[in-house]
This record gives sequence, structure tokens and C-alpha cells, in this order.
Amino acid sequence: MSDRRMILPGAILPGAMLGVMGSGQLGRMFAIAARRMGYRVHTFSPDSDTPTGQVADLETSAAYDDETAVREFAKSVAVLTFEFENVPSQTIGWASAHCPVRPSGKVLHICQHRLREKEFLAGAEIPVAPFRKIESAAQLAEAVAQLSRAAIPGGQSGSSGELPCFVLKTAAFGYDGKGQRKLRPGDDLEEAWRPFEGQPAVLEKFIAFEREISVIVARGLDGSVTTWPVCENEHANHILDVTLCPARLPAPVAERAAELARSIALALDLVGVLAVEMFLMSDGGIVVNELAPRPHNSGHFSFDASVTSQFEQQVRAVCGLPLGSTESLRPAAMANLLGDVWANGEPDWAAAAAFPGVKIHLYGKTAPKPGRKMGHLTAFGATVEEAAATVRAARAALVRKP
Repeated sequence: MSDRRMILPGAILPGAMLGVMGSGQLGRMFAIAARRMGYRVHTFSPDSDTPTGQVADLETSAAYDDETAVREFAKSVAVLTFEFENVPSQTIGWASAHCPVRPSGKVLHICQHRLREKEFLAGAEIPVAPFRKIESAAQLAEAVAQLSRAAIPGGQSGSSGELPCFVLKTAAFGYDGKGQRKLRPGDDLEEAWRPFEGQPAVLEKFIAFEREISVIVARGLDGSVTTWPVCENEHANHILDVTLCPARLPAPVAERAAELARSIALALDLVGVLAVEMFLMSDGGIVVNELAPRPHNSGHFSFDASVTSQFEQQVRAVCGLPLGSTESLRPAAMANLLGDVWANGEPDWAAAAAFPGVKIHLYGKTAPKPGRKMGHLTAFGATVEEAAATVRAARAALVRKP
């Protein structure tokens, strides 16, 4: 007999209005999943005619520091969730006075700030790269000397007498490689610090990883936890390029990655969806790099390739419904479509559509720019390698010759 979990008292049922703070492509796919389940969607952001707003029932365009607008928005929805985490804490406080906020403001407070995030992970005994808080050039020089001798989980250690490679990052509001600088032997630390002057930063010891992986985990209002198969991620210019699912990992390593993600979700008391980005070491060790308390680019494959997508799971979790199965239907690969694909004019959509195992997802953005995420492709295959080859071929076919 199947495990039939009861709907929690106070669950938010189809027909209710769900609020999403933020209005990009993640909100768009959340809204599609919510409307398919019979919910209505109200989105809030400073912009109009947004990717989310195009498919939501209601779109409020107002600043995040507009208290009146935030409170009126929160009064109109049964629950509020997020499609990005960099929402001011004050905004979350205003909203939480009028509706449930899931994930909580505490979770967003931790995950929107690199230093708080690192300190939280270290305090929860999650393996992270050695790091230090930096507020001045003098602190940077001192931290470099200290971390040069620090061991990295997995057995790496710094070479004595020479500056190892580090990564200096702004503590707040960073994504897709923004607000970061690598430090190499011989770099002028005074000069390296100047762009960071006046704001807290984090210095991390560089991880010589074998590959980048991620786990999307969901936790329901009843405490149940699910994870999707581990993803293998390839980046270009600090932006996710291609995701393979499942990752090509030994089963014990994949289970260790999933267990780390589950542990983090429990430690956060998460209600919603969380992406845990990780580095896989050459010896099979895993170091956690970053958290994102919402659906994630590396989980887009799930929209087509899983019984329950990360977006439907977000709806289920924040509404207090039982979580759905995260079983994969077929091996899959996802390739981002950046504005660069439009360099020679409108992409050849018919050429991509000619691949019968490829799904096209566009985000409704009207102005393609280099590096801007405009959409993605998902491909299937008998193996994950076949899926990856197909999605790369379909993306290449989009680009018109000059």
C-alpha cells in the first residue's frame, strides 16, 4: 500500500493566491507550476512586464523599500515565497506581519550574506573552504598568511612560503561570479583590496576541485525532506553553462552529497526549496560552496525530467501539501541560453526544435545581452552523456552564421 500522507491542518489549497517576491525566470516557472495546480499568483518587484508578471494573475511594480506597497501585497496573498534571496530584511519583516513567509526571513538573512552563510555552515559542522572576514587591506594580508597554512577538507593544504590562490568575495549580493576576485602568487594585496573598500568581504582558500556538483533539496511544512539526483555542473565565465543529471559519481559519493544537503535543510529549519552548490575533490571529498534558498538554475532539468519539478515542489512545500516524488524519468541535460546566442540575429528556433528530444524554454525577456540568461534547453538521452551531446548540438544549431 502506498504511503498516503495527510494534508496538514491549515494547508493552503488550490484556488488560493500565492505571492512571489521577485519577478525573473525562477518566479515565472514557479507561477507556471502553481497555475497548473489551480493556484493564483501575485508577483512583486520594482519592474513591470516581467518574466513572472507575464504569467502571473497579478503583478505589483514597486520598490522593495515601499512599505505601503509591500504590506498591501502581503495582505493579498495566502503565503509569500521568493524567487531570489536578496530582498531586504526590513521588507520581509513588513510582509511577515500579514502572511506566512516561506522560507523564513531567518533563512534569507543567512543565505543573502556570504559571511553569515559560511559561519552558519561551519557552525553546523558542514565542510567548507577555510575563510576569514576581511574589512581592510591589513586584514587581507593577515588572512592570506593564516590561510596559507590551513588545510582544506579532503586533504589539501597550502604550500609554505608562497601565496596560494585565494578568492576574495563581497560578503553580500553576489551571484554568477559577480563581486569576486582571484588572488594569485605575487598579487599586490593593497591594490586587490581597493574595489572592496568600505564593505565587508570574505577571503576563501581556493579549492582545486575535480568538478562542481549541486543538490536541490526540499523540506515540507511537516518536516519531510526530498532531494533530486545530484547534478553535475559545467560553468563558463562564472555562469552555469550545462547541467548533467544524474551526475557521473560513485553511489557513495552521491549519497554523501545528498546527505549534506538534507543536513543543511534541517539545520536551517527550511520550508521550501534549497540549492546546495558543492565542490567534489579528487579523493571523493565534498566541500560546500554556496546556498540558494529557492529553485536554482541547475535544477531546471526537473521541469521536464522529474516526476515533480523543483518549482512544483516549492508550491507544495510552502502551501503545506505533501511533497511529490523527485524520481527522474530519464537521464537529462540542460544548457543555458545566454544573450550571446542572439549575436547574429534571432536564433534559428526551427533548428533546435528539429531535435525531437529537446525542450525549449524561453523567459519572455525582450532585450538579449551578452551573459544575460534568456532561456534554456533540456534534452533527454539513454545516457546522461547522450543527453549532454544532444543539448549542446541543439544549442549550437540555434546560432545563425554571420
